[in-house]
Amino acid sequence: VQLQASGGGLVQAGGSLRLSCTASGNIVNINAMNWYRLAPRQQRELVTAITSGGNTNYADSVKGRFTISRDNAKNTVYLQMTSLKPDDTAVYYCNAEPSYYYPLGSWGQGTQVTVSS
Repeated sequence: VQLQASGGGLVQAGGSLRLSCTASGNIVNINAMNWYRLAPRQQRELVTAITSGGNTNYADSVKGRFTISRDNAKNTVYLQMTSLKPDDTAVYYCNAEPSYYYPLGSWGQGTQVTVSS
């Protein structure tokens, strides 16, 4: 399955952005979809995840500010980001975990989010 991420950009602190990750295949066949981020000089961080059953979890750093959701009809996962902080600046990657139908999983190409102070 191929993933196409979009929606990044430049926003002021306190602002909002919505990232989208559209899959070339049926996401109901994917056990979990994740958003990771990679900031300069930092390790990759798992930001949030959503399972095929709709269960979600979030990194402590984004709880209460970010919301992950999925639209199975559009094969798309969204990341709504609010109250953005400069520390949220990173390249955001969507990821499909390996599953029965897509045993290798997949990574999107990344989308840059820059939050100015």
